[in-house]
Amino acid sequence: MGQVNVTISGRQYRMACEDGQEEHLRGLAQDIDARLTQLRKAFGEIGDQRLTMMAAIMVADELHEANRTVGALKADLAALREARVAAAAEAEAQERAAAAALHGAAQRIERLARSIATAPQDGPGLG
Repeated sequence: MGQVNVTISGRQYRMACEDGQEEHLRGLAQDIDARLTQLRKAFGEIGDQRLTMMAAIMVADELHEANRTVGALKADLAALREARVAAAAEAEAQERAAAAALHGAAQRIERLARSIATAPQDGPGLG
């Protein structure tokens, strides 16, 4: 288990994390520290607890929006998958129809060729 020292609002915190996640945790702490700094600049010194709650609400709002977006994207993806399946089925049906039309045309050509081959020859004779 990894250990990380982070600074948020000028205070040091020692935190544990999964091995290999140290830099990620440092980045998250820097993000929270930046949000608190931004709020402190906007609202002044209104108390660490209040600033922390405001930052937590901002993060929760962003998470809510991200989850909503992910849900919409999942729905779009499902619709696209359904459309792809329908398009593939339509393409297959059109391919079968084209194959049947070509087969029918080939049969008609063969009948016509047989009738021409067996028809009496009219025209000037040689001789």
